Amino acid sequence: MLSPLIGVSGCAIQEETDRYHFKVGDKYVNAVAEASGATPVVIPPMGAQLDLDLLLDRLDGLFLTGSPSNVEPDHYEGPAFRETTARDPLRDATTLPLIRRAIERGLPVFAVCRGHQELNVALGGSLHQHIEELPGKRDHRRNPDLDYNGQYDAAHPVTLDDGGLLARLNGGAGEVLVNSLHAQGIDRLADGLQIEATSPDGVIEAVSLPSASGFVLGVQWHPEHPVALQWPLSRAMFAAFGEAARTWQARRGSPGKAA
Repeated sequence: MLSPLIGVSGCAIQEETDRYHFKVGDKYVNAVAEASGATPVVIPPMGAQLDLDLLLDRLDGLFLTGSPSNVEPDHYEGPAFRETTARDPLRDATTLPLIRRAIERGLPVFAVCRGHQELNVALGGSLHQHIEELPGKRDHRRNPDLDYNGQYDAAHPVTLDDGGLLARLNGGAGEVLVNSLHAQGIDRLADGLQIEATSPDGVIEAVSLPSASGFVLGVQWHPEHPVALQWPLSRAMFAAFGEAARTWQARRGSPGKAA
């Protein structure tokens, strides 16, 4: 049986004497392979050097990962970063136009954490850079008192939009527990995006794009980690993404990679 080919966003990591183009956590590629039933391929963050249309001609879906870095604020007219903020301008130069091109084509798009924020910025929205400093907001950053796996376990509930995509994938249940490992989040929602889930303090935790001709979903949490991937909604999201990629693959008549 043949599996669809899913592009997975990579990060550019600058070290003292060299730059690495292919850094991506194994939890992301493993989730795409195992829970979506697809073949992952890492997209190097090369900006304008990358032929986006040539790449998208060969892909059946786009998966946007989380990252320690943040979207450069000049992409959404935000305030300048603080000196300690992690950044990856090469990733921005790759993923933001890639998202727009993928959606124009109808390619399935699934975005988590930084990817969720990239989706909003790519379509014209903006970001809060320090949610924990906003009045009435909780600290959504990773809990340093927990071990690595514990940081990806459930941290707070989110309310799902009644009748939305996530509520349908969740069997109609209106609330679910998620993990929380982010400092930034959506401020101004991009035109066309629909809120799929919110945290108790009002942070936008998930979005979809009803006008898109293909599957488009962004979530602020991390459903790909092995701890969270056992949750029914996490499995359902990756399964729906994989099914959308198979539908796209069949429509374009490309067999993709062998499973």
